[in-house]
Parts: sequence; structure tokens; C-alpha cells
Amino acid sequence: MISRIASGVRTMPLSGQIGFGLVVFWLLAAVFGPVVAPYSVGAFVDDEVFAGLSASFPLGTDYLGRDVLSRVLWGARYTVFIALAAAMLAVFIGTSFALLASLRGGWTDELISRAMDTLISIPSKIFALVLVAAFGSSLGLLLVITAITYVPGNFRIARALAMNLVALDFVQVARARGEGPVHLATREILPNMIHPLLADMGLRFVFIVLLLSGLSFLGLGVQPPHADLGSLVRENLTGLTEGALAIIVPAIAIATLTVGANLLIDALQKGGRS
Repeated sequence: MISRIASGVRTMPLSGQIGFGLVVFWLLAAVFGPVVAPYSVGAFVDDEVFAGLSASFPLGTDYLGRDVLSRVLWGARYTVFIALAAAMLAVFIGTSFALLASLRGGWTDELISRAMDTLISIPSKIFALVLVAAFGSSLGLLLVITAITYVPGNFRIARALAMNLVALDFVQVARARGEGPVHLATREILPNMIHPLLADMGLRFVFIVLLLSGLSFLGLGVQPPHADLGSLVRENLTGLTEGALAIIVPAIAIATLTVGANLLIDALQKGGRS
């Protein structure tokens, strides 16, 4: 498995290799970051706020004298894992509804499609803001909100793919020999949709990272003493005029994570087309 991944990475263009490296780096940071973080997430470790680089604090301190490196490593876990889980959930729900709509057709397709059109017409940030303001911010609610927000977009793509496949001969033959809808969906249609769906999930991941960062910047994301990358930017805004690392580093982290994912997705799509 590892050798196949390494071989695939070597065949990518340079931009794809850079994207792969950035994505792997942040995945490793999310998994192992809290283990190697020098301090706990909320520990006040220095009397000086917005301190610069030093041996004790490689990325300085924040507005309360907490270690920026530790905060970023902990924040990456929330950003990456919530976004990844929400993207997977959105793709699972959207694709399931798309397969149901394409196989049943008729009023089932019409009902699901109109429901998705209604949901997609609601601005994502307004939808998230209303629900967070109504029910309060929690990790579970953030996961549900971000997943539901991007279900309609995935549904549209998955439905278009499934509708094309349903009309093909091999699906019609399977239907004629009496195969049920579960077999048709999981054995005939879904395997031929995997690559486009993986690319779409990558895009959903990027969108959700930006949505989570936006919510956290407004104070409606992960709550103190914990933080994701977006809330690290918000809480250190007062250090912007000083060029403090406490605000620059998490902003760079968000940028490299999203740009890296985009570069990797683009490389995978080009590889799939070739």
C-alpha cells in the first residue's frame, strides 16, 4: 500500500507533490501534534505577551502568554478532524440520496431534488450562524452544521454521475437479471463514481475548513480554552499591528492546508483524466 502511494506521488507533477506534502504534514500534525506539543493547550507559560522567537517558545507567545506552537498543534487537530469528518459525512449523505433518486426516479427523484435545491439556496454562513446562535457552539453541532451545509452540492454532482450510469447497458442488464437496488447501487453504480466523488470530497474538505475558520473568527466555532486555527487568528487580532507570530502562524497554517489540498486534488483529477 505504501509503495503504491509512493509510486503514485512520484508520477504527480511538482504542484501535486507539494500539495501531497502539505496535506500529509497537517494530517500528521493533527494526529501527533498534541502528543509532541511542549505545553498543554491552555497553559500560561510566559509573562510576556506576543513574545518573539526563542528557544523556549519556537513560535513565540500569544496575547495571554501561551505557547503559540502548542496552540497551533492543538488547533490543527480540531480543524483537520472536524473538516475531514464533516466532508466524509456530507459525501456519504449526498451520495446516498443521489443513488436513491437515480434508481427510483419519478416523484422520489423530484422530491429529493427540490429539497436539496431549497437547502442549497440558503447561504452557508447564514445557515451556520443561525443554528450556532440558536443551539450554542459544540463540536457535535459544528460537525452536523458543516456536513449538512455541503450535502446539496455533493448530491448534485453524485446525482449527475449516477443518472448517466443508470442509463448504461451494464446497469440495465443487472436490472433485467433481477438484481435489487442495493446491489445496483453498491456493485454497479458506486464503483464507477469513486474517483469523481473523492475529488469532490477533497473540495468539500477545503470549503469546510474555510467555513469553520470563518465561524471561529466570529467567535462561534471551537470554544476556549480549546481552539481551532480560525479562532487562533481571531483571539490574537490585537497583535496584528505588531506583526505577532501568534496571528501570522495560524493564518499561514490555514492557507497552506487549503492550498495544499487544492493542489493535490488538481493533480489527482489530471491523473484520473489521463
